[in-house]
Amino acid sequence: MMKKTTSVIRLLAAVASLAMLGAVTSSLHAQSTPAPAASPAASATPAPTPMPFANATMSNQIAFLEAAHSNSDPTSTGIAYESDPGHNAWMMVSSAFVLMMTLPGLAFFYGGLVRSKNVLSMIAMCFGITCLVSLLWWAVGYSLVFGASFGTSGLGYFLGGTENFFFQGVNSIPNTNYAFWVSQNVYSIFQLTFAIITPALIFGSTAERMKFSAVMLFVFLWMFIVYFPLAHMVWGSNGLMNGVWNANAKIPAIDFAGGTVVHMSSGWTALILCLILGKRVGHLKEPMPPHSLVICFLGTALLWVGWYGFNAGSAVAADVIAANAFTTTTLATAFGALTWPVVEWIFKGKPTVLGFCSGAVAGLVVITPACGFVNSTGAVIIGVIAGTIPYIFATVVKGIFKYDDALDTWGVHGIGGTCGAIATGILADPNVNGNLLDSAAPAHANGLAHAIATHSLVLAQLKAVGITIALAVVGTTIIAYIVKFTIGLRPSTDAEQQGLDITDHGEEGYNL
Repeated sequence: MMKKTTSVIRLLAAVASLAMLGAVTSSLHAQSTPAPAASPAASATPAPTPMPFANATMSNQIAFLEAAHSNSDPTSTGIAYESDPGHNAWMMVSSAFVLMMTLPGLAFFYGGLVRSKNVLSMIAMCFGITCLVSLLWWAVGYSLVFGASFGTSGLGYFLGGTENFFFQGVNSIPNTNYAFWVSQNVYSIFQLTFAIITPALIFGSTAERMKFSAVMLFVFLWMFIVYFPLAHMVWGSNGLMNGVWNANAKIPAIDFAGGTVVHMSSGWTALILCLILGKRVGHLKEPMPPHSLVICFLGTALLWVGWYGFNAGSAVAADVIAANAFTTTTLATAFGALTWPVVEWIFKGKPTVLGFCSGAVAGLVVITPACGFVNSTGAVIIGVIAGTIPYIFATVVKGIFKYDDALDTWGVHGIGGTCGAIATGILADPNVNGNLLDSAAPAHANGLAHAIATHSLVLAQLKAVGITIALAVVGTTIIAYIVKFTIGLRPSTDAEQQGLDITDHGEEGYNL
């Protein structure tokens, strides 16, 4: 007990230190620089300086509004950058939707699938990760992923920079590396919600047998070793694998909303972690059915609705690309939710509610990297893939090798994310997303346009898949053994049999 208490105290001390450092940094910054204005300050030389909207000519004002309507660059209008209310509103709603995916969506989904004695452990895991990752994102994470001070080569391929530590400079003016019309503070919170749900997905594989203190320490280390570098490589403006927006990207891969960053990283981490952790006490020797498929269904429904923010929100604008992502997400999810129970019906004799739920989540996972790049036919194909290949891994492969991926995180997210990343390379359609071929975009400089024209984009996708798997597997192995040999991964056998709700949290989900 003393060892466990000491480890928790150390974790809390580390969190407090980060908060204190942020406060000191903010204070020094406030003393040395003025507070950011609502729009960029005027320069001493009047000619090239963008002017406020109210002072511009009528023709420039019209051009500025037309640029906002089309989500295009307003630089030529000569008007100072400012966020657009419509695009900002959509991104704030999207951010709330994605946060809802973790709280309460994933908490319900995972909570319903475990036994009743462990339901609160899933809720606490989701809540704890939400709070911890929010602190890390504010302190360093956003800057390491979406900063640019590390340059356009070398270290800059793998991490962003330090300029936005503790949200310095993260105000209501758009960061034009990522959006012309969305406030940077809104964009930063939108991306925070992705950083929250990604590590939370991991612990479906380790459900019912990993200590809460070990979960929190693992996430703290995993964000630095796996998530921050991978998210920058794929989405950072100077990232190694950002094929759409980085002219110097060495691997011109595409990932619209997180097939590699979110689902592959969490899914492959889940596999390695559950193998290192070992099986639950009584695995394959006693029944371990979900304690409430009703709660699981509610979680699935919340995930589906929230995923519109996840996928359509990744357009970072309320535009035609968001509309396409909204459409393809719906179709792929519906076909995944239909295909999985149909396959069950054929091979097991009955379509189950759990099959509908699993197929829906698999459809959402597999369409994620492709939703802004494929047409409706591509989405249907992806939905069928989602209802079959993850099903095979979650049932047949799992049955053969008998590993204890408790809630099929690897089967659905790891395999589903991998399928989605590869399918994106095959099914991408430039007609639904002009950024893939626009001659004004960097796609021509890094080889993306050529890869699409020659149907070789899948090769870049395979490289991105390989790098993601390698980073997740190696990083997870290192972190898991650090946690195992410091504070330990598992509770005692008696504690596990009693249930993590009581042993970790001193509570019960149901007091009947």
